[in-house]
Amino acid sequence: MSRNNEISKRTSGRFAYEGLERLIHERARLSILASLAAHPEGLLFTELKALCSLTDGNLSRQIQLLQENGIVEIWKGYHKNRPQTRCRLSDNGRLRFLEYIQALQSVVADASSGGKKSPHPKSALMGIPAAS
Repeated sequence: MSRNNEISKRTSGRFAYEGLERLIHERARLSILASLAAHPEGLLFTELKALCSLTDGNLSRQIQLLQENGIVEIWKGYHKNRPQTRCRLSDNGRLRFLEYIQALQSVVADASSGGKKSPHPKSALMGIPAAS
């Protein structure tokens, strides 16, 4: 077996980053999910709009996509006779977002390692140093 074939088999898909979900990776949806992850109790539509610097229409469409995919939960109600919409990450959405962050951390570790072996993404997330 040639050296190139050996390297190819050992590193097949090494930089494929399968955990980077296209649904989450889009900038507006990523900012929505990061905001909701930082506020486990959820956020009102107006708060989310301000935090993410999105228009009503754009935020509404992005939330709809995330809801259709089971990532966010939406509650509509009234407060002082005014309609309110509250959004929060679903349990599945929180798990998927954390997995996405782990994959993103792998990208950063690989890019900044200068060719050295990067730590396992879960150990990096937990603050465990890489084995030498």
